[in-house]
Amino acid sequence: MFGSKNEKQNNNGAVTSTNVSNSIVEGTSIIGNITASNDIRIDGALQGKLHCNGRVIIGPQGKIEGDITCINAIIEGSFTGNLNVKELLTVKETGVINGDINCDKLFIQTGAIFNVTCSMSGQKLKPLVPKEQVAKV
Repeated sequence: MFGSKNEKQNNNGAVTSTNVSNSIVEGTSIIGNITASNDIRIDGALQGKLHCNGRVIIGPQGKIEGDITCINAIIEGSFTGNLNVKELLTVKETGVINGDINCDKLFIQTGAIFNVTCSMSGQKLKPLVPKEQVAKV
């Protein structure tokens, strides 16, 4: 009743925010795996696997070595490994990526370092002429 529009009640009756973001700050180093149900920003270092059901942001000082699976990603720092992005991968001018990339859409700013093998699923385009008309011609 008095909660904000960005809050919802879970099965245990606790109120949780839907605009929650995780953050690994500069100077923090993690060796291991991370699973995040919301967005996550890495300004420190991670060596391991990261699975995120939201957006992953690697800040300008951030560094990840390992595997990432996420919905969207913004790379401003350094990434080495396998990156699987369901939707949009954005590589900023300060970003450095080495490894294998699989994404739907890709945006790379001038100045970024992008040394990868890249697969893009992309959107399926409909033919301008239906197959029936092509067969008649």
